[in-house]
Formats: sequence, C-alpha cells, structure tokens
Amino acid sequence: MPMSAAEIEGMIVAALPGAVVEMTDLAGDNDHWAARVTAPAFAGKSRVQQHKMVYEALDGKMGGVLHALQLTTTIPTSAE
Repeated sequence: MPMSAAEIEGMIVAALPGAVVEMTDLAGDNDHWAARVTAPAFAGKSRVQQHKMVYEALDGKMGGVLHALQLTTTIPTSAE
C-alpha cells in the first residue's frame, strides 16, 4: 500500500521539528512523490547529510513501502 502525502509529511515533521514539507504527487498514483523539506535542523549540514536525515525520518520505509521520493532540502531563510 503506498504512503500518503500526509503520512510522509507527518513522519518528517515528527523527526525534524519545525520542518515545512511540501509534497507533490509526480505520477498521480500516490506512489511517486517529490518532497521539498525546509528545516532549521539542516543548518551546518551537507546536502547528503540533510537527505540522510529525511530518509532516517522515514524509518526504513524508503525503497519498500515508499517506492520513490524525489527530495529537495533547504534551510529556512530569515524571510521564511
């Protein structure tokens, strides 16, 4: 069973407090997602470390229950 956008977003926000997650269903099948995650916890981390933090938030579901996730990570700016 695919993961819903709300489920993915909830897991990320629970692991990364203050994160803002924007989900996009890439194929309209509820199984191929793009996520743009903006989180203060990313400050001082490399892009690889940021992505690893998001994948860890998904608690092993990436590649199994969650088939595909295109990931963009950013650090909040003072304007956000």
